[in-house]
Amino acid sequence: MNDQNAVTEMFDGISSHYDFLNHLLSFGIDRRWRRKTSKRVAKRHPMEILDVATGTADLAIRMAKDMPDSVILGIDLSKKMLELGEEKIQKKNLTRQIHLQAASALAIPFPDNSFDAVTVAFGVRNFSDLKAGLREMVRVCRDDGMIAILEFSYPTNGLVKRLYRWYSRRCIPRIGRKIAKHPTAYSYLPSSVEAFPSGEAFETILKEVGLIDTGRKAFSGGIATLYYGFVPINSHPIQ
Repeated sequence: MNDQNAVTEMFDGISSHYDFLNHLLSFGIDRRWRRKTSKRVAKRHPMEILDVATGTADLAIRMAKDMPDSVILGIDLSKKMLELGEEKIQKKNLTRQIHLQAASALAIPFPDNSFDAVTVAFGVRNFSDLKAGLREMVRVCRDDGMIAILEFSYPTNGLVKRLYRWYSRRCIPRIGRKIAKHPTAYSYLPSSVEAFPSGEAFETILKEVGLIDTGRKAFSGGIATLYYGFVPINSHPIQ
């Protein structure tokens, strides 16, 4: 499933259960992954951040806590996910710092050089055109700005890999169907992780779209990975 409309409809359909299932199926470790991602971005002291495929704004909220002087704009195609994100932002009194709007990662509605950092958590594997979405992220990021991508990955350790495969193929779809009442969403999610070019392969793609000084940090035995890179100086044409 890499049709953008189908993916958007799927996330609209599971939006009311999305946060609960994320934390349940990851045993709450996803919070730690977002915190580590946010801390890595915070080292650059960005003032304006774009969070792509923000969903219910979990990463945006985490970054707002770690970078209280920053302004964060989150975009996503799923309006229902954004509505839930708005509710969370209001409850946490972060409406002055975080702003959400519906937009596609493949056509980000902002000019070149608009942000000091661009982030995405668990969203790039859902892009219908991976390189096009990454190039858009690079385009709107300022020279020497940081791109940070948190994504599920496939463990390389033999035992962890076998356990993860069993859990993702057998347990996640069953639990997801039972709670979210969606026939395919939680079968799609594990299969999309398996199909995603993780590790060195994805880091190579980051270099192909123009990033330099790329790197990656695996979390929890490789179940998730933080990828990062930087936009070269003078990479954008002078307007």
